Amino acid sequence: MSAEKIINEWKKGQFKPVYWLEGDESYYIDQVINYAEHNILNESEAGFNLTVFYGRDADWTAIVNACRRYPMFAERQVVVLKEAQQMRDVEKLEAYIDNPLSSTVFVVSYKEKKVDARTKFAKMLKQKGEMLTTKKMYDNQLPEWVNQMVQQKGLTISQKALLLLVDHIGNDLSRLHNEVDKIAVNLNGRKNITEEDIETFVGISKEFNVFEFQDAVVKKDLPKAIRIIKYFEANPKAAPIQMLLPALYNFFSKVFIVFGLESKDEKSVAAALGVHPFFAKDYLAATRNYNFRSTEKILLLLHHYNLRSIGIGDGGTEDAGLMKELVVKLML
Repeated sequence: MSAEKIINEWKKGQFKPVYWLEGDESYYIDQVINYAEHNILNESEAGFNLTVFYGRDADWTAIVNACRRYPMFAERQVVVLKEAQQMRDVEKLEAYIDNPLSSTVFVVSYKEKKVDARTKFAKMLKQKGEMLTTKKMYDNQLPEWVNQMVQQKGLTISQKALLLLVDHIGNDLSRLHNEVDKIAVNLNGRKNITEEDIETFVGISKEFNVFEFQDAVVKKDLPKAIRIIKYFEANPKAAPIQMLLPALYNFFSKVFIVFGLESKDEKSVAAALGVHPFFAKDYLAATRNYNFRSTEKILLLLHHYNLRSIGIGDGGTEDAGLMKELVVKLML
């Protein structure tokens, strides 16, 4: 079951006695936990009927005792256990889960882990309660996810602004959501998020970022690449070398794959690489400026400069110096 479906059922007054929320993506777990804590009960009911535990400090007997209480002046009570992955003896909740109280909604957050599906405990959770198992979203799914999230807020976002945001923040759904919320508050009635909004409210330069640097390399625009490197040199946190080199390696690894494809239209390339169709044109553009041999050379160079950036085979060249050397050799 998805986080959205759980919350929608709660809005309709449909509750199960136990909800177990686990997995690697905390964003959806936090959504459900937040709703359980703040929305299932109204303010007057919550004063008597909401109990919140934290796994690190929680004792399983105290949790079970809380779950077995009957609600006061309300139809149900809510017991929330956060960070259950840090709790000792969490399996001892099994006795309660096997025979839960129908008037208690027990919601458990078990982040970055999953219970072993082969155990009696896991089988009981599936039988007696509702399980939400989350996993990290693939990077190529992030643009579409952000775009849908923006649309749900009644807004639109330019393609360039979308790429800037995703490229800078990466696979952190909570932060992506928070940044869009922050931008939305500052739009002053406008409905479209632009590159300027990303620059102003998120703090990402629309001219000097990893995406623009990659674009300069793809187009063999050496002056632009050097300008961006100088900006990174003056602003080390904007894009450290440990961010630039993996980004380029990931990009040219996919370019390398494109050379082996029979069909090289944008749709086929996107499907083969597992990327959003919008990105396919960038990989195709790279194949026009770099051939198979030069792409192979680029991958070797990136590996070599990655080793130098961590001090292997290098006497201490500054990161900006390494990047300037690298882009010149890439574009030869």
